[in-house]
Amino acid sequence: MERALKRYGPIFVLPTALAFAIGFVFPFFQGVYLSFCQFTTIKDARPIGIGNYLRALKDAQFGQAFQFTVSFAVVSILLINVIAFALALLLTRNLRGTNVFRTVFFMPNLIGGIVLGYIWQILINCVLSLVGKPLLMLNASAGYWGLIILMCWQQIGYMMIIYIAGLQAVPDDVLEAAQIDGSSPWQTLWKVKLPMVMPSITICMFLTLTNSFKLFDQNLALTAGEPNHATEMLAYNIYNTFYARSGAQWKGLGQAKAVLFCILVVAISMFQLKATRSKEVQQ
Repeated sequence: MERALKRYGPIFVLPTALAFAIGFVFPFFQGVYLSFCQFTTIKDARPIGIGNYLRALKDAQFGQAFQFTVSFAVVSILLINVIAFALALLLTRNLRGTNVFRTVFFMPNLIGGIVLGYIWQILINCVLSLVGKPLLMLNASAGYWGLIILMCWQQIGYMMIIYIAGLQAVPDDVLEAAQIDGSSPWQTLWKVKLPMVMPSITICMFLTLTNSFKLFDQNLALTAGEPNHATEMLAYNIYNTFYARSGAQWKGLGQAKAVLFCILVVAISMFQLKATRSKEVQQ
Protein backbone atom coordinates (compact mmCIF):
# COMPACT_ATOMS: atom_id res chain seq x y z
CA MET A 1 0.00 0.00 0.00
CA GLU A 2 2.80 2.42 0.94
CA ARG A 3 4.67 1.59 -2.27
CA ALA A 4 1.56 2.34 -4.31
CA LEU A 5 1.11 5.67 -2.52
CA LYS A 6 4.72 6.65 -3.14
CA ARG A 7 4.50 5.62 -6.79
CA TYR A 8 1.13 7.07 -7.71
CA GLY A 9 0.88 9.84 -5.11
CA PRO A 10 2.39 12.54 -7.36
CA ILE A 11 -0.19 11.74 -10.04
CA PHE A 12 -3.04 12.60 -7.66
CA VAL A 13 -1.23 15.65 -6.26
CA LEU A 14 -0.39 17.07 -9.70
CA PRO A 15 -3.87 18.44 -10.61
CA THR A 16 -4.16 20.28 -7.30
CA ALA A 17 -0.60 21.58 -7.57
CA LEU A 18 -1.25 22.83 -11.10
CA ALA A 19 -4.48 24.53 -10.05
CA PHE A 20 -2.69 26.19 -7.12
CA ALA A 21 0.16 27.37 -9.37
CA ILE A 22 -2.20 28.73 -12.05
CA GLY A 23 -4.70 30.28 -9.65
CA PHE A 24 -2.34 31.65 -6.98
CA VAL A 25 1.43 31.37 -7.51
CA PHE A 26 1.59 32.77 -11.06
CA PRO A 27 -0.87 35.67 -10.43
CA PHE A 28 0.97 36.55 -7.21
CA PHE A 29 4.39 36.87 -8.83
CA GLN A 30 2.86 38.65 -11.81
CA GLY A 31 1.26 41.10 -9.38
CA VAL A 32 4.61 41.70 -7.68
CA TYR A 33 6.18 42.42 -11.09
CA LEU A 34 3.35 44.79 -12.07
CA SER A 35 3.82 46.72 -8.82
CA PHE A 36 7.13 47.94 -10.29
CA CYS A 37 5.46 48.98 -13.54
CA GLN A 38 3.18 51.60 -15.01
CA PHE A 39 0.38 49.98 -17.01
CA THR A 40 -3.23 49.98 -18.08
CA THR A 41 -3.24 46.34 -19.21
CA ILE A 42 -0.81 43.50 -18.59
CA LYS A 43 0.55 43.71 -22.14
CA ASP A 44 1.65 47.36 -21.97
CA ALA A 45 3.42 47.22 -18.58
CA ARG A 46 6.49 49.49 -18.45
CA PRO A 47 8.96 49.06 -15.53
CA ILE A 48 9.55 52.24 -13.50
CA GLY A 49 11.40 50.89 -10.46
CA ILE A 50 10.18 51.54 -6.92
CA GLY A 51 8.26 54.70 -7.81
CA ASN A 52 4.88 53.10 -7.09
CA TYR A 53 6.00 52.05 -3.60
CA LEU A 54 7.30 55.53 -2.80
CA ARG A 55 3.99 57.04 -3.89
CA ALA A 56 2.05 54.47 -1.86
CA LEU A 57 4.01 55.25 1.31
CA LYS A 58 3.44 58.99 0.79
CA ASP A 59 -0.30 58.58 0.07
CA ALA A 60 -2.19 60.27 2.92
CA GLN A 61 -5.39 58.32 2.24
CA PHE A 62 -3.48 55.02 2.37
CA GLY A 63 -1.99 56.01 5.74
CA GLN A 64 -5.41 57.02 7.06
CA ALA A 65 -6.89 53.72 5.86
CA PHE A 66 -4.08 51.87 7.64
CA GLN A 67 -4.77 53.66 10.94
CA PHE A 68 -8.50 53.06 10.63
CA THR A 69 -7.96 49.36 9.81
CA VAL A 70 -5.61 48.81 12.76
CA SER A 71 -8.04 50.53 15.15
CA PHE A 72 -10.93 48.48 13.78
CA ALA A 73 -8.95 45.22 13.94
CA VAL A 74 -7.85 45.67 17.57
CA VAL A 75 -11.36 46.39 18.86
CA SER A 76 -13.11 43.73 16.76
CA ILE A 77 -10.56 41.01 17.63
CA LEU A 78 -10.98 41.65 21.36
CA LEU A 79 -14.78 41.83 21.25
CA ILE A 80 -15.27 38.81 18.97
CA ASN A 81 -12.98 36.50 20.92
CA VAL A 82 -14.13 37.55 24.40
CA ILE A 83 -17.84 37.27 23.55
CA ALA A 84 -17.39 34.04 21.56
CA PHE A 85 -15.44 32.43 24.41
CA ALA A 86 -18.05 33.54 26.97
CA LEU A 87 -20.84 32.06 24.84
CA ALA A 88 -18.85 28.84 24.42
CA LEU A 89 -18.47 28.56 28.20
CA LEU A 90 -22.21 29.07 28.61
CA LEU A 91 -23.23 26.62 25.91
CA THR A 92 -20.92 23.81 27.12
CA ARG A 93 -22.85 23.59 30.37
CA ASN A 94 -25.70 21.14 30.76
CA LEU A 95 -28.45 23.55 29.76
CA ARG A 96 -31.59 22.90 27.75
CA GLY A 97 -31.68 24.15 24.17
CA THR A 98 -27.92 24.62 23.74
CA ASN A 99 -27.96 23.08 20.24
CA VAL A 100 -30.63 25.56 19.14
CA PHE A 101 -28.60 28.49 20.46
CA ARG A 102 -25.45 27.21 18.71
CA THR A 103 -27.32 27.10 15.41
CA VAL A 104 -28.83 30.56 15.89
CA PHE A 105 -25.48 32.15 16.78
CA PHE A 106 -23.75 30.46 13.81
CA MET A 107 -26.33 31.42 11.17
CA PRO A 108 -25.07 35.03 10.53
CA ASN A 109 -21.79 33.54 9.31
CA LEU A 110 -23.69 31.91 6.43
CA ILE A 111 -24.91 35.27 5.06
CA GLY A 112 -22.77 37.11 2.51
CA GLY A 113 -20.92 40.25 3.54
CA ILE A 114 -22.60 42.48 0.95
CA VAL A 115 -26.06 41.41 2.11
CA LEU A 116 -25.14 41.93 5.76
CA GLY A 117 -23.69 45.34 4.97
CA TYR A 118 -26.87 46.62 3.35
CA ILE A 119 -29.08 45.09 6.07
CA TRP A 120 -27.11 46.74 8.85
CA GLN A 121 -26.92 50.00 6.90
CA ILE A 122 -30.73 50.16 6.90
CA LEU A 123 -30.97 49.22 10.59
CA ILE A 124 -28.30 51.66 11.78
CA ASN A 125 -29.64 54.52 9.65
CA CYS A 126 -33.11 53.94 11.13
CA VAL A 127 -31.70 54.15 14.66
CA LEU A 128 -29.64 57.26 13.83
CA SER A 129 -32.65 58.99 12.31
CA LEU A 130 -34.77 58.21 15.38
CA VAL A 131 -32.20 59.77 17.74
CA GLY A 132 -31.60 62.74 15.45
CA LYS A 133 -28.00 61.91 14.48
CA PRO A 134 -26.39 62.15 11.01
CA LEU A 135 -26.70 59.03 8.86
CA LEU A 136 -23.81 56.66 8.18
CA MET A 137 -22.60 58.45 5.05
CA LEU A 138 -22.15 61.64 7.12
CA ASN A 139 -21.16 60.13 10.46
CA ALA A 140 -17.65 58.62 10.73
CA SER A 141 -18.09 57.53 14.36
CA ALA A 142 -21.32 55.69 13.59
CA GLY A 143 -19.66 54.10 10.56
CA TYR A 144 -16.74 52.87 12.68
CA TRP A 145 -18.94 51.27 15.34
CA GLY A 146 -21.36 50.02 12.69
CA LEU A 147 -18.53 48.07 11.04
CA ILE A 148 -17.50 46.62 14.40
CA ILE A 149 -21.09 45.59 15.22
CA LEU A 150 -21.47 44.00 11.79
CA MET A 151 -18.15 42.14 12.09
CA CYS A 152 -18.97 40.88 15.58
CA TRP A 153 -22.47 39.77 14.58
CA GLN A 154 -21.08 37.80 11.63
CA GLN A 155 -18.00 36.24 13.22
CA ILE A 156 -18.91 35.52 16.86
CA GLY A 157 -20.95 32.39 16.04
CA TYR A 158 -18.16 30.85 13.97
CA MET A 159 -15.51 31.49 16.63
CA MET A 160 -17.91 30.19 19.28
CA ILE A 161 -18.07 26.81 17.53
CA ILE A 162 -14.26 26.57 17.55
CA TYR A 163 -14.10 27.48 21.24
CA ILE A 164 -16.80 24.92 22.05
CA ALA A 165 -14.73 22.22 20.34
CA GLY A 166 -11.69 23.27 22.36
CA LEU A 167 -13.55 23.31 25.68
CA GLN A 168 -15.10 19.91 25.01
CA ALA A 169 -11.61 18.50 24.37
CA VAL A 170 -10.44 19.41 27.89
CA PRO A 171 -10.16 16.04 29.76
CA ASP A 172 -12.76 15.54 32.48
CA ASP A 173 -10.17 14.02 34.83
CA VAL A 174 -8.16 17.25 34.72
CA LEU A 175 -11.23 19.28 35.70
CA GLU A 176 -12.08 16.77 38.45
CA ALA A 177 -8.52 16.96 39.79
CA ALA A 178 -8.78 20.75 39.93
CA GLN A 179 -12.03 20.51 41.90
CA ILE A 180 -10.53 18.00 44.32
CA ASP A 181 -7.59 20.33 44.90
CA GLY A 182 -10.04 23.05 45.93
CA SER A 183 -9.83 25.18 42.80
CA SER A 184 -12.62 27.74 42.42
CA PRO A 185 -14.51 28.04 39.09
CA TRP A 186 -12.54 31.23 38.32
CA GLN A 187 -9.21 29.54 39.09
CA THR A 188 -10.22 26.52 37.00
CA LEU A 189 -10.97 28.83 34.09
CA TRP A 190 -7.67 30.73 34.25
CA LYS A 191 -5.33 27.94 35.36
CA VAL A 192 -6.83 24.91 33.59
CA LYS A 193 -9.30 25.69 30.80
CA LEU A 194 -7.57 28.67 29.16
CA PRO A 195 -4.14 26.95 28.86
CA MET A 196 -5.83 23.81 27.52
CA VAL A 197 -7.81 25.66 24.83
CA MET A 198 -4.85 27.75 23.61
CA PRO A 199 -4.85 25.91 20.24
CA SER A 200 -8.44 27.09 19.71
CA ILE A 201 -7.48 30.61 20.80
CA THR A 202 -4.62 30.55 18.29
CA ILE A 203 -6.98 29.59 15.47
CA CYS A 204 -9.65 32.14 16.43
CA MET A 205 -7.14 34.95 16.86
CA PHE A 206 -5.63 34.16 13.46
CA LEU A 207 -9.02 34.06 11.73
CA THR A 208 -10.33 37.25 13.32
CA LEU A 209 -7.05 39.06 12.66
CA THR A 210 -6.90 38.18 8.97
CA ASN A 211 -10.64 38.72 8.46
CA SER A 212 -10.46 42.15 10.09
CA PHE A 213 -7.59 43.30 7.88
CA LYS A 214 -9.09 41.80 4.71
CA LEU A 215 -12.56 43.26 5.28
CA PHE A 216 -13.88 44.64 2.00
CA ASP A 217 -17.46 43.77 1.05
CA GLN A 218 -18.93 44.86 4.39
CA ASN A 219 -17.00 48.13 4.18
CA LEU A 220 -18.27 48.69 0.64
CA ALA A 221 -21.91 47.99 1.49
CA LEU A 222 -22.14 49.66 4.90
CA THR A 223 -20.24 52.95 4.53
CA ALA A 224 -18.40 52.91 1.16
CA GLY A 225 -15.59 54.73 2.99
CA GLU A 226 -17.73 57.78 3.67
CA PRO A 227 -17.65 60.48 4.86
CA ASN A 228 -14.65 61.68 2.82
CA HIS A 229 -12.71 58.35 3.13
CA ALA A 230 -12.92 58.50 6.96
CA THR A 231 -14.18 54.89 7.21
CA GLU A 232 -12.18 53.52 4.29
CA MET A 233 -10.23 50.36 5.14
CA LEU A 234 -7.06 49.14 3.44
CA ALA A 235 -8.69 46.65 1.08
CA TYR A 236 -11.28 49.21 -0.04
CA ASN A 237 -8.59 51.87 -0.47
CA ILE A 238 -6.66 49.54 -2.77
CA TYR A 239 -9.83 48.81 -4.75
CA ASN A 240 -10.55 52.53 -5.17
CA THR A 241 -6.98 53.24 -6.24
CA PHE A 242 -7.02 50.52 -8.89
CA TYR A 243 -10.58 50.70 -10.24
CA ALA A 244 -12.08 54.07 -9.31
CA ARG A 245 -9.42 56.10 -11.11
CA SER A 246 -8.36 56.02 -14.74
CA GLY A 247 -4.79 56.26 -15.96
CA ALA A 248 -1.69 54.08 -16.06
CA GLN A 249 -0.19 55.73 -12.96
CA TRP A 250 -3.03 54.50 -10.74
CA LYS A 251 -2.88 50.82 -11.75
CA GLY A 252 0.73 50.43 -10.68
CA LEU A 253 0.08 52.37 -7.48
CA GLY A 254 -2.85 50.12 -6.60
CA GLN A 255 -0.74 47.03 -7.28
CA ALA A 256 2.07 48.34 -5.05
CA LYS A 257 -0.45 48.98 -2.27
CA ALA A 258 -1.73 45.42 -2.66
CA VAL A 259 1.78 43.98 -2.27
CA LEU A 260 2.42 46.13 0.83
CA PHE A 261 -0.95 45.03 2.19
CA CYS A 262 -0.07 41.35 1.62
CA ILE A 263 3.30 41.74 3.37
CA LEU A 264 1.65 43.54 6.29
CA VAL A 265 -1.05 40.91 6.83
CA VAL A 266 1.41 38.01 6.55
CA ALA A 267 3.88 39.64 8.97
CA ILE A 268 1.24 40.44 11.60
CA SER A 269 -0.33 36.98 11.25
CA MET A 270 3.01 35.21 11.67
CA PHE A 271 3.79 37.29 14.76
CA GLN A 272 0.38 36.47 16.23
CA LEU A 273 0.77 32.74 15.53
CA LYS A 274 4.21 32.68 17.14
CA ALA A 275 2.99 34.60 20.20
CA THR A 276 -0.05 32.40 20.86
CA ARG A 277 1.58 29.06 19.98
CA SER A 278 4.30 29.71 22.56
CA LYS A 279 1.60 29.59 25.25
CA GLU A 280 0.08 26.28 24.15
CA VAL A 281 0.45 23.30 26.46
CA GLN A 282 0.76 19.63 25.54
CA GLN A 283 -2.28 17.55 26.52
